[in-house]
Amino acid sequence: MEAIPRKTPNKDQDVKTQASGPTRQDQNLRTQASVSTLQDQTQSLTIILAGRLDNRGVAGVWEKAEKRVTACKAQRLVLDLEKVDYLDSAGAALIATLEKRWHRKQRGAMEILGLTPKFAPLVNLSRKITRPGPRDKPPVPPLSFVETRGRNLAYQFEKKTAFISYVGEITWALVHALFHPATIRWKDALLAAERAGVNALPIVALISFIVGLVMAFQSAMPMKMFGAEIFVANLIGIAMVRELGPLMTAIILAGRSGSSFAAEIGTMKINEEIDALTTMGLDPVRFLMVPRIIAAVFITPLLTIFANFVGIMGGSVVLISMGYPAITYYNQVISFVTWMDFTGGLIKCFVFGVLIAAAGCIRGIQTTSGPSAVGIATTRAVVTGIILIAVFDGIFSVLFYCLGI
Repeated sequence: MEAIPRKTPNKDQDVKTQASGPTRQDQNLRTQASVSTLQDQTQSLTIILAGRLDNRGVAGVWEKAEKRVTACKAQRLVLDLEKVDYLDSAGAALIATLEKRWHRKQRGAMEILGLTPKFAPLVNLSRKITRPGPRDKPPVPPLSFVETRGRNLAYQFEKKTAFISYVGEITWALVHALFHPATIRWKDALLAAERAGVNALPIVALISFIVGLVMAFQSAMPMKMFGAEIFVANLIGIAMVRELGPLMTAIILAGRSGSSFAAEIGTMKINEEIDALTTMGLDPVRFLMVPRIIAAVFITPLLTIFANFVGIMGGSVVLISMGYPAITYYNQVISFVTWMDFTGGLIKCFVFGVLIAAAGCIRGIQTTSGPSAVGIATTRAVVTGIILIAVFDGIFSVLFYCLGI
């Protein structure tokens, strides 16, 4: 085998390499910036910046320079830039920041020495575009009592106006759905009816039974003193059919189904799904609200009938325990409660169903952004629904009294 000759280094090449320029280590040394201070006898402090004031160099001296300016107790501050080799926007920002710090502390100007003329425009530009800190902003004067009340009133008026606007849109959508039943999304309506109606049967039964039982027990004690405890059946029957059955069912649905509607639509609002529906040309009122309102309108009377029956059964437990037969209780209720009483309670149910579903959907579509937005919308839906139920229940009571029903 033939040996491969070993190459010997060329001295001329070594000389050329050394003379070609600085090595990478030398360049790194040049990029390193430094800061030092010099105290003289005239109560003056000089801060000396040296090296390259670029992005990397400024990062190493920024904190040190700020601390020197902050801790300076001299009457005069001088910034020496004669040993600065290079300066870019980062270095100009450092100089402007040091000037601002000194101005805040001493309310005077900082002297700059040795600034190269070609770097002066960049420093001047940095002085102009440097954003003022929080202390530089003028204090905002507090609003007066009248201004605060006026702002709150305008905000409440804006919310009420938006709510009324949605009520108008829902009314028009329901009228359109009445004349065009094929446009209704019946599958969504049946699904909402199942969630709001069938799944609510246990809680409605529990509340209604306990209300009938407690009301019968509380009224039987004083009536027994007069030997009129049999009329507890009349009280339970008329109270459950006309008032407590529709009212308790509506309040349960407001806390259970109205909050659910608000949470569902509010989550869609935050996820921008409602904006996507609008972009695709679909009306969110007809696409989302109408099926839920129709489901609530049809399911609320059915739940009310169920609540009336369970509440009357709860009242029968008390009279049966007092020695009265069940047939006597049944005959007493049937003879006193009329179909007009039953019809008046069902009329309330239809209105309550519309109010509950509409309040939940409107509060849901009014959901804002933020981590607690859905919770706030849900709370507002329940509160709005209960307030509307109470107001319209009072209106129905006055109306039935005037009509003699």
